[in-house]
Amino acid sequence: MKKSKNKISRRDVLKGAVNAGLAAALLPLSGFSNAEQQRSTLIVAENKKQGTTDWQLTYVKSEELRSKEIEGYCSKMSLRAGESIDIFLSASSQTDVNIDFYRMGYYGGKGGRFMQKLGPFSVQPQVVPPIAEHRLRECNWNKSTSFKIPEDWISGVYVGKLSCTAHRYESYIIFIVRDDRKADLMFQTSDTTWQAYNKWPDTRHSLYTSDPPLQPHSARTWSSFNRPFSKYPQVVDQPLSQGSGEFLLWEYPLCYWLEKEGYDVTYCSNIDTHTDANGLDRVKCFLSIGHDEYWTLQMFDNVKNAVARGLNAAFLSGNSLMWVIDLKPEVKIHSAKLNKDAGLAKDGGDQKRVESDANENPYRTIFRIGRFGGVSKVEEALGIMGPFERNDWPNENTLIGARTMYPFNGSADWIVSKPEHWIFEGTGMKMGDKIPGLVGWEHHGDPADIPGLEVVAEGETINTTNAKSQYAATVYPGGKGNWVFNAATIYWSFGLSQPPGIIVPYSHFGRSHGVDERVQKITTNFLNRCGIKTASKK
Repeated sequence: MKKSKNKISRRDVLKGAVNAGLAAALLPLSGFSNAEQQRSTLIVAENKKQGTTDWQLTYVKSEELRSKEIEGYCSKMSLRAGESIDIFLSASSQTDVNIDFYRMGYYGGKGGRFMQKLGPFSVQPQVVPPIAEHRLRECNWNKSTSFKIPEDWISGVYVGKLSCTAHRYESYIIFIVRDDRKADLMFQTSDTTWQAYNKWPDTRHSLYTSDPPLQPHSARTWSSFNRPFSKYPQVVDQPLSQGSGEFLLWEYPLCYWLEKEGYDVTYCSNIDTHTDANGLDRVKCFLSIGHDEYWTLQMFDNVKNAVARGLNAAFLSGNSLMWVIDLKPEVKIHSAKLNKDAGLAKDGGDQKRVESDANENPYRTIFRIGRFGGVSKVEEALGIMGPFERNDWPNENTLIGARTMYPFNGSADWIVSKPEHWIFEGTGMKMGDKIPGLVGWEHHGDPADIPGLEVVAEGETINTTNAKSQYAATVYPGGKGNWVFNAATIYWSFGLSQPPGIIVPYSHFGRSHGVDERVQKITTNFLNRCGIKTASKK
């Protein structure tokens, strides 16, 4: 059997030490190959490169959440280095547009690294698509350019800052560069949730709107990735969300902190979790961050099965895995009109028929098909959910450790309930100690009946109507020496770092105090227990 060229045995090392007369050669006895050592320091090396704060938008003009002055979208949410992406741009009048690409990370506290400029491209106004069946707004724009991702671009979240000669206004496009290497951590962006809340081209076309009768949580409305991301519509007035989904709201602080600390992290989108089950086996720990609400059943199964095989997981998030969605390709829009009796008529006339086209770009259309754990009696009584053809979906708490429960939103302190747990080692926290305002604006409660599950923090949330709910942060063993942590709040990442441009939300009359050493230590303790350390401590 041919030996690996990369593996170094103890005998080889000792032989090399004798021949070279170097005592230092005795140091690398850990069994790491050169490739493994390079992998573990990849993020450290990347973040030593020149950073800049110029990735931020300076002048943003939103009209009904849309940046009609300059806007765009990409043909894919994620791709590998060496693959190509199509970019579609529109402006309010004919102009020349430039795209400045940045990789998001730490970079000496600057938060981003300039990668490349594209353009100028001549861009004209492109047509706003009609409202089709299921209230779908799918753009059929002319392609402005195609771009092949350079081979030396490592995995990460990349924004393209759009600017033009006609005016000073800017917006973003966003995508993820993924890879197939082994890594300690898998940072999953919540892009299906970004799209669910995307209201483009006005304030009436997210998954939370419907044709009459109004049902904000129904299966009747579809949403397309073939359109720009509008400014995020709730909780925080953040100009940097213009075109960037929710990444720069609650996900970026974790990215910034992980790369600052030198963790070996790789990145993927929700859609990668859906399509690449085996990809989860190349990392030690999977991370769900911020507001990760919309998953397919296949995503749930892929992660749950990976946990059963020994994957660690941290849900540094709230309201995660509430809705089951389907992912379809781009659609064909037919000129034939619906019968008004179908109940899908809009103001001004009937809607155009649509159907998914298997020959088109896959995974570009989403819609709800159910609620994880099924619609509860309380939720059913509200009359705002469904109807769904199926209600027997697996409970999300069997993976997360807890679940979204009504009322879904509110604010609260994060209160320690099990201070002797290893996750609090070195924090100095005692029973009843609080991290002010860390729970918000949505959370997890109703802990699962999983052997070994422990509730490490719990308390009561209160929302703007004074309605109360319960949250519970949990830890449970996965059965193969692995662990699953549920922080039970969207705001967890604000306790880790506050990068340039980040705005801490004030919602339900509460707010996080920002960076907290206890949140950092709790997160470090969990990663240490998963066998994950920073490059400097390996």
